[in-house]
Amino acid sequence: MGQQVRGVVATAPGKATSIEIVDVPDPGPRDVVVKVLACGVCHTDLAYRDGGINNEYPFLLGHEAAAVVETIGENVTHVAVGDFVVLNWRAVCGACRACKRGRPWHCFDTFNASRKMTLVDGTELTPALGIGAFAEKTLVHELQCTKVDPDSDPAVVGLLGCGVMAGLGAAVNTGGVSRGDSVAVIGCGGVGNAAIVGARLAGATKIIAVDRDEKKLAWATELGATHTIDASRVDAVTAVQELTDGFGADVVIDAVGRPETWKQAFYARDLAGTVVLVGVPTPDMTLEMPLIDFFSRGGSLTSSWYGDCLPERDFPMLVDLYQQGRMPLDKFVTERITLDRIEYAFDQMKAGEVLRSVIVL
Repeated sequence: MGQQVRGVVATAPGKATSIEIVDVPDPGPRDVVVKVLACGVCHTDLAYRDGGINNEYPFLLGHEAAAVVETIGENVTHVAVGDFVVLNWRAVCGACRACKRGRPWHCFDTFNASRKMTLVDGTELTPALGIGAFAEKTLVHELQCTKVDPDSDPAVVGLLGCGVMAGLGAAVNTGGVSRGDSVAVIGCGGVGNAAIVGARLAGATKIIAVDRDEKKLAWATELGATHTIDASRVDAVTAVQELTDGFGADVVIDAVGRPETWKQAFYARDLAGTVVLVGVPTPDMTLEMPLIDFFSRGGSLTSSWYGDCLPERDFPMLVDLYQQGRMPLDKFVTERITLDRIEYAFDQMKAGEVLRSVIVL
């Protein structure tokens, strides 16, 4: 029979979102309907709204969510009705070339729901990152649900669904930060500060936060940065080198994703050091640099997709660390708002006023 719920929909590039009635169908054989408890407002949702991802409008936005499983398809075995879950957009297939090579964090054929949610007139919706959680309920594949400690705060642990996991994983999984390393993070919004938390968890001894916003640098200090650099006042590369005995950092994470910040990351690393790009560039951005610099400096230049995470491995572990008081995940929740304040949350994000606004349903 399906059911109707309220959801936040983007209908055209740059146009303000609206709350619409969404038809959620009954789950297919391996699908589940979940009741959304909380969902973070991520920059990716704004990119969907503004046409920065693709043109498959209308979009049902939202993807950083915690939820409770409400209805399951006939072949579902991974979760049961009543399970408390964090939604993820890396439901690995186990059969693609990446999975067969033992690299499931690069899975090229991740699962999504088999049926489409629609507007009341029958128009098919594209759920953001295959999730669409700015809604009272949503339809996902069973493997997009990761069970975590049900005593957790949904507004906090739901953030593992994207931004926090992306930044933390960029440090721990992609960058391979280890004990004694020096780490520089360029861009200290939600993703960058999560990278700082990851570097701290991994045992880095020097964690350098780079930004042009004093508020973001203050957040970075609170979350574990040992040094800060205001890039509006000094040259970031020189400043990182000065803090690392003139050598540069072992790992530099670009959480902005612009040509100029990537160049800063490249030249702020030590010889044979690592650069991790986790900030998402736009399609029009290009990079021009001397090829000899790539050769002569050696090391590793890599991108991080979703923090190279495996949700079933990483989410429960990180929730446990949070519950033990060893990871300040709650500090990423700047404010809790209602479903009708998405456009306000986008404005707050663009102004740099929040790490995360979280919709609580």
